[in-house]
Amino acid sequence: MRVPISQVVTIALHVLKQRLARRERYPLVLMLEPLLRCNLACAGCGKIQYPPHVLKRALTVEQCLHAVEECGAPVVSIPGGEPLLYPHIGELVKEITRRKKYVYLCTNALLLKEKLEQGVFAPSKRLTFSVHLDGPREDHDTSVCRTGVYDIAVEAIRDAVQRGFRVTTNTTLFDTAEPKRVRDFFDSMMDLDVEGMMLSPGFNYEKAPGQDLFLNRERTKELFSQVLTDRKRRWRFNQSPLFLQFLMGKREFECTPWGNPLYTIFGWQRPCYLLQDGYAATFRELMEETSWEEYGRASGNPQCQDCMVHSGYEPSAVHATFHTWRGLRDSAIATVTGKL
Repeated sequence: MRVPISQVVTIALHVLKQRLARRERYPLVLMLEPLLRCNLACAGCGKIQYPPHVLKRALTVEQCLHAVEECGAPVVSIPGGEPLLYPHIGELVKEITRRKKYVYLCTNALLLKEKLEQGVFAPSKRLTFSVHLDGPREDHDTSVCRTGVYDIAVEAIRDAVQRGFRVTTNTTLFDTAEPKRVRDFFDSMMDLDVEGMMLSPGFNYEKAPGQDLFLNRERTKELFSQVLTDRKRRWRFNQSPLFLQFLMGKREFECTPWGNPLYTIFGWQRPCYLLQDGYAATFRELMEETSWEEYGRASGNPQCQDCMVHSGYEPSAVHATFHTWRGLRDSAIATVTGKL
């Protein structure tokens, strides 16, 4: 794992600070969505189904920075839409990293090489390009509904790595995924020398065109167990090993929907970026006035029963890692041995 030790320490200290303050609910990663517009129409995503007048809207840099400071999370993920379409993306990243936050810019990479050539970004231990790749060439291009996107993304990754940028991949697995092809894909990503890989099962977006793609809970465990059993030592994941064990069905966690709060053009989305049960005007309102007990598998909420995605369960895994000696031990063993 090549995640800078400073980032690991920053997150650990953040968790410790919350524990000392006896806070039960606190954010780990702010998901900051400056716009919904995208240059792809993926089968498993419903963002661009919004009407044109909504897709034309964008947050100001000032609104984004206010959300960063209001939330206080040590890591900021910038998804979308496609954030490289945001006209002030360079300024925004510069200002967030200046505040000593770690930024994961989530991109389909269609515009990445162009932005790098223009000098929009500078290499930094606080900036990582998280490139969306849903498997090998044929699988990814099918997922994003456009031929040639995989090759463009791979070339952009090579360019970014050569220029000294931190690069990870972000892979969503759907019901059509074949375990052997996914494992071969992991080898390909390691050959590109990416820092690590992030995985998550696809969740049922109501607006998504491809409603037959999504995984139920049992199918998620089956697929990820087939993919991750006998994990190769060369594979690097930019995730908690306890979360990967959860995806394999080896652990049970309850959802932590407040762990990765989303701020978008509509405000703070309740309860998480996957469900749209209204918006809060402030982060404090989100945390204090959301009926958290109505969400998560234990609540009985039918919308939550099949969900195992990273936004809700990665924070749960981090919580388990740092809140018990057993969790810390198990995470350390998995990290050192590479065994899940």
